[in-house]
Amino acid sequence: MTVWYFAGCPNWRTAGQRLRQAMDEVGRADVPIAFVPVETDAEAAALGFAGSPTFTVDGADLFDTAAAAGTLACRIYSTPAGLAGVPEVSDLVAALTRKMAS
Repeated sequence: MTVWYFAGCPNWRTAGQRLRQAMDEVGRADVPIAFVPVETDAEAAALGFAGSPTFTVDGADLFDTAAAAGTLACRIYSTPAGLAGVPEVSDLVAALTRKMAS
């Protein structure tokens, strides 16, 4: 499990906390979370970075509905409460559950 981020977006720390809660809820408290900084636009373009924070499992984006920004940008997620800079724990649980079922 990886959280890709860039330091200019403040949401990555909250993203990590929510991801840990979600991993605990789906019974995967044993899985470590890696935090990987994306530091340049060139690196973002090469990675197909969809914005900060981006959650990946085995290299696949958990929320692959967003087009890759390819630049250092903050990512926006649709949540039950509206648009936000980080998904809700329940959204992460649902995405993880879908991923584990596939």
